[in-house]
Amino acid sequence: MEDFGVEWRVRAIRGATTAAENSACAIAEAVTELLDELEQRNQLDPEQIISATFSVTRDLDAIFPAAIARQRPRWENVPLLDVQHMHVQGDLERCIRFLIQVNLPANHIQIHHPYLRHAKNLRPDWSFSPAGER
Repeated sequence: MEDFGVEWRVRAIRGATTAAENSACAIAEAVTELLDELEQRNQLDPEQIISATFSVTRDLDAIFPAAIARQRPRWENVPLLDVQHMHVQGDLERCIRFLIQVNLPANHIQIHHPYLRHAKNLRPDWSFSPAGER
């Protein structure tokens, strides 16, 4: 990211998915799939990430999503935060959301916000098939 001839701009990327169950394995699988989509669809280098906040519904407490993200290649220096999402009666269960701030080249116009699994219903306008299913 040391190209001094490039103009950079801070952008925010949203995304969400659901875990099959409240287990470390199921949460890790969902978070990994979500972050793979984030990186692939946006051609994102983790060095461009300013910070990431993960929220989970109150029915997920087996592992922190940030702990999964921290294990990813080149994510070790990304500031990460986990919070519990506000509970609203009837809201989507076992949901993991993120808000990630990134530095992108100013000419990087299209942002892909990955909404996967049952979370596709939260933002159908931003939902798509996973990269491997194109």
